[in-house]
Amino acid sequence: MLVGIDARALAARRGVARFTRRMAEALAALDGVDVRALVPGREPVEPVPGVELRRTALPSRALHLAGAVAGFPRIDTLLGGDVDVTWLPAPAPVAVGDPYVLTVHDLSWEDRPRDFTRYERLWHRAARPPSIARRARAVVCDAPSVADQVRERWGVTASVVEPGIDAPPREVAPRPGRPYFLYVGALEPRKGLDVLADAWARAGLDPDTELLIAGEGRAEVPPGATVLGHVGDAELHALYAGALAVVLPSRLEGFGLTPREAAAHGTPSIVSDLPTLRLPGTLRVPAGDADALARALRDLPARRAALVAELPPSRTWADAARELRAVLEGAAGP
Repeated sequence: MLVGIDARALAARRGVARFTRRMAEALAALDGVDVRALVPGREPVEPVPGVELRRTALPSRALHLAGAVAGFPRIDTLLGGDVDVTWLPAPAPVAVGDPYVLTVHDLSWEDRPRDFTRYERLWHRAARPPSIARRARAVVCDAPSVADQVRERWGVTASVVEPGIDAPPREVAPRPGRPYFLYVGALEPRKGLDVLADAWARAGLDPDTELLIAGEGRAEVPPGATVLGHVGDAELHALYAGALAVVLPSRLEGFGLTPREAAAHGTPSIVSDLPTLRLPGTLRVPAGDADALARALRDLPARRAALVAELPPSRTWADAARELRAVLEGAAGP
């Protein structure tokens, strides 16, 4: 089976880029699966093991907006016209030929439109996610709660394929220095960084304890936090391994990769009490409740050992790819 992928995200440094890269590589490692990925434009993109990358002269915005408006050029055509099925790792403006499979990670643009810029809102309108979901041979979500939303709002039944987790290296040297709590993710309003700032000010922690922020975006970070920006894989492993806990005070999460990655490193998390974040080895607080988050930050050291004992085993990208392959094979049929 030859799988074509809309891999425009590979040129970015967001979560969907990491998801697309890992899943494409894991699919290509399966017997009987070849993967060809379209990456428009000339921005540098690291090779993906086992995946053939196809580039275009036109940049991504121009190419895909033209496709969304005019219906061409189609992704399957740009990939050579011989793919058996096309996979869209996220809703986006696109022209795609049948058959295709769409992955929907969350419905944040519907639930919290004010979190997005005017351009981003227009971008989602051009993407017409409900329309491309209804025309897809299959729709996949990361979590059951998102699949339920897709069914209730769009009238589309979705399968659930939970993403995998990057396994830490056998020997990870934790980040040295003072004890710290860690936030990893995009700096976006829905991530609750304002709640974290309020909670951090109220918690009254030992002044020797740091708050580290790994990620990029436009939301303001808590005063006094150390902002690391985008970090590479090696540094991220070290950060996870050395943290007292990961903190994810989101108001909305379609999956919640961060606490799952932390768990793979033996590190617990403090998270908002959302359906996708109700995981073993986590302290859960009501979303948006700065007082409750401050208490959790204070309580974490005393409860850390018990939380670590609850941490679940990691799911691999190979597990995720096998499940996605089954969906793709079903979609590629008549």
